[in-house]
Amino acid sequence: MNSKKFWRYVTILGPLLAAIIILWPTYTAYDLEREEQEAQNRAINGKDSTALAKFENSHGETYRTAKLNRIKLGLDLRGGMYVMMEVAVDTLLRETAARETIDEIFDEVIKATHNEAEASGADYLDVFFANFDKIARPKGKSLISYFDVPGVQDVTDEKVKTKLRDDVDGAIDQALEVIRQRIDKFGVSEPSISKQGSRRIVLELPGVNNEKEMRQLLSTTARLEFKLVRNNADIIKALYRVDEYLARSSKKTSPTVDTAIAIADSTIKADTTAKVDTAKTIAKASAKKGKKDNKLADAAKKVDSTKADSNKVDSTAKTASAADSADPYKNVKDADKPKRYQQDHQLTTLLQIFPLDQEGRFISKNGEPMLLYKESQVPDLEYVIYVSSKGYAKFKELMSRADIARIVPSDLQLLRSAKPFNVSKDGRDTTYALWCVLAAPQLTGEYITDARASSDPMSNQPVVMMEMDQEGSEKWADITGKNIKKKIAIVLDDQVYSAPVVQNKIAGGSSQITGMDSPEEARLLEIVLKAGALKAPVKIVEERLVGPSLGEDSIRRGLIASGIAFFLVILFMTMYYSTAGVVANLAVMINVLLILSIMTPVVIAGGGTLTLPGIAGIILTIGMAVDANILVFERVREELSKGRTLRASIDEGFRRALNAILDSNTTSFMTGMILFLLGTGPVQGFALTLMIGILTTLFTAFVVSRAMIELMMASGKAVNFGQPAASAQ
Repeated sequence: MNSKKFWRYVTILGPLLAAIIILWPTYTAYDLEREEQEAQNRAINGKDSTALAKFENSHGETYRTAKLNRIKLGLDLRGGMYVMMEVAVDTLLRETAARETIDEIFDEVIKATHNEAEASGADYLDVFFANFDKIARPKGKSLISYFDVPGVQDVTDEKVKTKLRDDVDGAIDQALEVIRQRIDKFGVSEPSISKQGSRRIVLELPGVNNEKEMRQLLSTTARLEFKLVRNNADIIKALYRVDEYLARSSKKTSPTVDTAIAIADSTIKADTTAKVDTAKTIAKASAKKGKKDNKLADAAKKVDSTKADSNKVDSTAKTASAADSADPYKNVKDADKPKRYQQDHQLTTLLQIFPLDQEGRFISKNGEPMLLYKESQVPDLEYVIYVSSKGYAKFKELMSRADIARIVPSDLQLLRSAKPFNVSKDGRDTTYALWCVLAAPQLTGEYITDARASSDPMSNQPVVMMEMDQEGSEKWADITGKNIKKKIAIVLDDQVYSAPVVQNKIAGGSSQITGMDSPEEARLLEIVLKAGALKAPVKIVEERLVGPSLGEDSIRRGLIASGIAFFLVILFMTMYYSTAGVVANLAVMINVLLILSIMTPVVIAGGGTLTLPGIAGIILTIGMAVDANILVFERVREELSKGRTLRASIDEGFRRALNAILDSNTTSFMTGMILFLLGTGPVQGFALTLMIGILTTLFTAFVVSRAMIELMMASGKAVNFGQPAASAQ
């Protein structure tokens, strides 16, 4: 095979194989989704109670990975719930203004602004400023009559406008963050949450059909709390008491416990052998996270020294080591020990528990975590606890059981960190920190007046400055004064965003939170802190439910329309252009695959979905793709009619048709670009598929089709463009 022939095959088969590889997760995800639904139905109907567990063991990891890489379908194709929410900017303006300055003039401006903004949909602040100039200024009022800019001297109306603009943008950012947490917590798969206009948020929630429950979830106000961290022996002992309880229950062959054993054994069996490098992995991750927690940083740096010289570990470490030596499985075969240990420790084997000595170092044995067997062996130390994303679901399920909840002290809570502590190399699993905190909050977010992401001028590290009102300042000073050198967790929606160590008593209500890895993380914490005292309520202004049957019907109709269009195109091209028509049909098939394969990463990266208008764009592209081939083939036929050879006619046909095809497709692409930039939602979906289709059409018409024709000619096969047989030579 000569080099030209080889590269022609690459030109044809390369894009085709790439498209299949990219689209394979989409096929896998929707195929496994169907299997999961069947397993769920069997479990619900009582035909097979272990169907879901079997599916998880066989396909769980593959299904989750495929879902991350598949092309997402919009509500019109999949069904679900559409919600439009609006930030109440009028309330924000009222609460931002000094309370004692609000008068009838201000109320008149707000009322006029609200009516006009609702009717026109214009930017709320622009309307407010215009109405203020029209109503309030003639009566001797200015913006500084009602608003102030803290910390700024020589306040002007322009500075007030800038502050109000920042406040409104910040309120929408807060609402987006809170809503995203609610949706993630609810377990909605592949939600689409986007900002629309100046004050609205649009949610598309595939698969959701419980309107009442979702409405209640979205209407709930976020609760920010400050809780004392208690990662001590009390919670570890409680976890081991739960182990003992579950071990006793398992002897009664409880279905729930049997399921727990099966799932836990499949997900964390490697951890229970105590022969893995978990300590080293956590140590390295702790070193990277050292800015967040000095104790963990010291622990990470000193793990190796602890391994090298275990004699230097203090007396508490020796106590733990002595406890570790009391192995109840001495007479059990080594191969059976992990399974036995897991059966006796169904809860703690879901976790990675590391005791720390008095200097904050990991207590380890030969570089590995200490292995404890029961509550009485737990030394009175501080601990760090980690849980994988896979183990956390089962851990939470067990801890939510009423019988198990009674074993854990009622004044303690185990909360997960909002951010992953560590991500596996393949990205398939993440590790989170678990924080034990006092259930009763020391302070709530209602006292926070402001939070600002900034940077430390000395270290140039990102920080967040937090301000409280007078009552909050007094309480915060008392709390921090009593808990110096202790951690206080910042909790939003039962997730720990930060757990800084109190260095000294904080008076005046101004605090600095350190430990962020990046300005983006500091900005996120700023939004979280502000969310605790959300000044602008968010209300649902529109909601509708799209039934799955409608989505299925849309897909069915779309496929039928695509099939009919494709069949008619194939029929016409084959009958009119003979061999060349078959080539064009193959190019169109490749073109459709290329469109879908290119759309998959584009849609995933942009957080978008494939909608019915997007399918319409693909159908339109089929006609455009054939149109490009027709222009080329007609030009070839003209050259053949002039008496040129087939080779010369093909060369001339592709060359002369290029300009016309480029002109028509360029204007179409520009139109699609305008629709994409100025349109929203479905219009953008149509424009996106149209633009991608134009690019792939040019590629397949001039590169793929040409390569196939050249291969046919090189192999000696006759290529017919619908011309008389004599011209085909």
